[in-house]
Amino acid sequence: MRTAVFSTKPYDREFLQPAAKATGHELIFLEPRLTPQTVVLAQGFPAICSFVNDPLPPAILQTLADGGTRFVVLRCAGFNQVDLEACRKLGVRVARVPAYSPYAVAEHAVGMMLTLNRKFHKAFNRVREGNFAIDGLLGFDMHGKTVGVVGTGKIGAIAAGILKGFGCEILLYDVIENEACRALGRYVALNELFAASEIITLHCPLTPETQHLIDKAAIERMKRGVMLINTSRGALVDTQAVLASLKSGQLGYLGLDVYEEEADLFFEDHSSHVIQDDTFMRLLTFPNVLITSHQAFFTRTALEEIARVTMANLTAFERGERVANEVLPPSK
Repeated sequence: MRTAVFSTKPYDREFLQPAAKATGHELIFLEPRLTPQTVVLAQGFPAICSFVNDPLPPAILQTLADGGTRFVVLRCAGFNQVDLEACRKLGVRVARVPAYSPYAVAEHAVGMMLTLNRKFHKAFNRVREGNFAIDGLLGFDMHGKTVGVVGTGKIGAIAAGILKGFGCEILLYDVIENEACRALGRYVALNELFAASEIITLHCPLTPETQHLIDKAAIERMKRGVMLINTSRGALVDTQAVLASLKSGQLGYLGLDVYEEEADLFFEDHSSHVIQDDTFMRLLTFPNVLITSHQAFFTRTALEEIARVTMANLTAFERGERVANEVLPPSK
């Protein structure tokens, strides 16, 4: 199937092109993000392939439908950027890659905890400059610490398992409990998790109910000096509330692989420009903040699986078969 691939990077070509060749699909790689200005590039394509920061609101979907597009394949797990009700009305179907490598994201989250705690990034820079002093690098034992895991799907469950191996006490929260996680920790109410945890890691989807799950009130319920890690979706965290809590010391450590206004920043090289996002730049001034640019998913295993599943989604749609990973609008 002829498919326009938006937000293309060299690594997308590296993994998608061989998978497309093996399955007989024709991919046209487009570097721009999908926007109201670039959507015209999809004219005449029966399918498009988009990424996590390519928005699909009604206006863009209307243009896609008018141009003949009937299928959107997301090469990501999240679909909060897609207006599914508009898709239903326009007859545009959507599929995703639900689980490309939950280990990649869970391991990245734990890596951020270790880096913030033991300050690997600071030690690396010191030694490269010939400074072998260790003052200011004091950390704590992860063993025995209470870690709250918010969201216990595949990624959250794996993160809980890794942390259990460290000897942490695991508190769990999810609206749907995962039976397999009961051997790793105990499910508690969200407010109890906030109050008891020394480290909190977020692994839940972005929905209207979870937007700004971590707000001023939530942070005030947490222990002073708590570590917060978010490798899920940026808008789970109210950035302004986090800034205030960093200044007051209520939040002791912050690790972000996602940011609620990341669309105009992440996945691009801005090193020769002045970044205009004052909130983001303020975050970078804190010594106890670690930010990575939405790279938690970025392993060879994950990219191979994204390519395989994306091609499988295209094949099923082209053949008129059931698309196993189709995303449907919520029933009313």
